[in-house]
Amino acid sequence: MNETTPQEPKGLYLETFGCQMNVSDSEKIVSLLAELGYRPVAEPALADLILLNTCSVRAKAESKVYDYLGRYRLRKLKNSRLIIGVGGCVAQQEGERLLKKVPYLDLVFGTHSLHLLPELVRAAERGERRSATDFVDTETRLNLFPEADDSGKLSRFVTIMQGCDNFCSYCIVPFVRGREISRRSAEILGEIREMARHGAREVTLLGQNVNSYGLKSPGELHFSELIREVAAIDPIQRIRFTTSHPRDISSELMDCFAEIPKLCGHLHLPAQSGSDDILSRMNRGYSRADYLTTVAALRKARPELAVTGDIIVGFPGESEADFQATLSLLEEVRYADLFSFVYSERPETAAAGFPGQLSRAVKQERLDRLQRRQREITAELCDAMVGTQQQLLMEGRSRRGDQLTGRTDSNRIVNVAADPSLIGRMVTVRIIRSNPNSLLGELSSQG
Repeated sequence: MNETTPQEPKGLYLETFGCQMNVSDSEKIVSLLAELGYRPVAEPALADLILLNTCSVRAKAESKVYDYLGRYRLRKLKNSRLIIGVGGCVAQQEGERLLKKVPYLDLVFGTHSLHLLPELVRAAERGERRSATDFVDTETRLNLFPEADDSGKLSRFVTIMQGCDNFCSYCIVPFVRGREISRRSAEILGEIREMARHGAREVTLLGQNVNSYGLKSPGELHFSELIREVAAIDPIQRIRFTTSHPRDISSELMDCFAEIPKLCGHLHLPAQSGSDDILSRMNRGYSRADYLTTVAALRKARPELAVTGDIIVGFPGESEADFQATLSLLEEVRYADLFSFVYSERPETAAAGFPGQLSRAVKQERLDRLQRRQREITAELCDAMVGTQQQLLMEGRSRRGDQLTGRTDSNRIVNVAADPSLIGRMVTVRIIRSNPNSLLGELSSQG
């Protein structure tokens, strides 16, 4: 009788760029390719398959992809059996053009094609080069939402929708992620229950505009209703979500912040600009006053709500007065943190053809001023937390390894000297020091 030798696992090196949606997609990629015998490895030298899961929201992120591909060219020359692939937003944008631009690239898969990845990898193993970048329709939307494996992580991402219908004039998302498609709530809740069964205690609901969840699906839950259903899953202790469009914040969602303790007191609410003229040209659908009214109402519902946001500096036609209006928005909102970038032209977007494109030097100088002031505000808010009691979900060891780390309700990282047995538990800590990138706490009691 012949005995078969178990096949050696193959190495998968996966590089992820961009937003939490891409991080979530990468978790699913790992799960899908495990079925073919691929296991994650820590460096490209150990890989049989190298995948880049890409972002094209900004030109810098896109150019980084080509830089990385250039690094892997020599590896491919030394090892012809090495498979190299590109997925995500750059793949969706470029499609088969990527295979022509990069002759040593083996496969390209778009944002709607994760479910096809095993087939593409099998083809690459046979020496075939393929691209898959078609958008799926609402009838085949199950393919959009493959589930990640049961990793046992305490905090998990759960995709609830894909795409965007807003067509902001600077944004490439509708062109690379497609139009809004909501996942069925029964599937979402089932996945969360399974995650909770395997140890998850916190979930982050993901979508390009989560506030629009279910609005195009007759008979489906709306977003606030979905949050209430998730909150009813007992092992789940914390709920977060991203991203919200300011125009679509409903009174029902505000009620959730007031009434659901499991819903964390942190909201990412991108303003993009503090100038009404620029907001109009961006096609954002709200004014500065609308945005501030929404923030005030949210903080009335949850007084300690921490707000983070996005700002684009140097949009076409932005004057110094427009920029000053954005700086003053920082003072009024007092963002806990801010993701800020210089404007970059994106293909197919309306703003790429707008007059009044600013020089790189002007955009960078304004970004430097904005980020300097935001760092000061963030430090002031962190300093104000010293001496306060905060509840943390202990997520694991800190980077230093001699402490545990967790996040406050408001999403601030806190490191604490505590026994590893507390990982996965809710604890109360007193904040004793504010550091540039985290807080230091001391244990008060277990939750």
